[in-house]
Amino acid sequence: MRSLKLNFVILCALLATVLAACGGSANQGSSTSSNGVTTIKVGASPTPHAEILRYISDNLAAKAGLKIQVVEFTDYVQPNLALRDGQIDANFFQHVPYMEDFNQQHGMNMVAVAKVHIEPLGIYAHKVKSLNEVPNGAVVAIPNDVTNGGRALQLLADHGLITLRSGAGVGATVHDIASNPKNLQIKELEAAQLPRSLDDTTLSVINGNYALTVGLTPSRDALALEKGQGNPYANVLAVMKGHENDPGVTKLAKLLNSPEVKKFIQDKYKGSVIPAF
Repeated sequence: MRSLKLNFVILCALLATVLAACGGSANQGSSTSSNGVTTIKVGASPTPHAEILRYISDNLAAKAGLKIQVVEFTDYVQPNLALRDGQIDANFFQHVPYMEDFNQQHGMNMVAVAKVHIEPLGIYAHKVKSLNEVPNGAVVAIPNDVTNGGRALQLLADHGLITLRSGAGVGATVHDIASNPKNLQIKELEAAQLPRSLDDTTLSVINGNYALTVGLTPSRDALALEKGQGNPYANVLAVMKGHENDPGVTKLAKLLNSPEVKKFIQDKYKGSVIPAF
C-alpha cells in the first residue's frame, strides 16, 4: 500500500511538471501585461526596423502603456521561425509577398497587422557610374528569395537591361527573362550578402535595409531606385494568425502608424525609406 501511495505521489509530480512545461510553451512569446503596462517582444532587422521600434520605445511607448523588447535578426528567415516557435510576439522586417511565400513554403499562417514603410530596392555599383556604362557580359547580383528576386528582375527590366515574359509578375525568375541584349550574368545571392558583392559584380540589386546597414543612401547612391507610389512591397508588422488583436500588437500597430513615426521616417531617412501610411 505504501508503495502504491508513493507511486501515486510520483505520478502526480510528473504530471504537474509536464503540465507546467506545456503551459510555459503555450505562453512563450505571448505579450504580457503587468501594472497596466503591456510587454511585447518584436523581431526586427537592425536598419531601419529596429531603429523605428527604438524611437517608439524611447518616445511614445510609455504613454501608450507599452514596453517593447527588440530582438535583432540579420537575415530574412530566422525572424519568421522565431515567430512560429513563440520566441517573439511579432516581427517587423518583411513585405506581404515575401510573407505569403514564406507561409506557403513553411506551412505557416502569418498575417500582416499594419503597413509601415517602403524600402525601395536599388541598383548599386562600384565599377560603373551609370546604367549606360554596363558592358556586355556584366555580372549582376540579385536576391535569391523568390519575391525579392522577381522584384529585382522587374527593376532591371524597367530600366531596359532585360525584358521579362508577359505575366511573369512578382514571382519572376531568371527563367522568365525573355531577352538579355547585354548577355548579363545573373547571380542569385542571399539578400544579406549583396552589399558585400559590389566589388565582384558590375551591378548588385540590394534591398533597402541592407543598403542602409552598410552606409549606402538609396536616394543618393543607387543608380536606379524603385518608385514608392503604388509599390506593393510595404514592410509590415506581422504576427501569427489569431494574435492580431493581442493588446501589445494593437498598441504597437497604432504607434507604428502614428504621425510621429511618419515624421521620424521622413526626417531620418530622407527618401531612402518611405512611409506607407
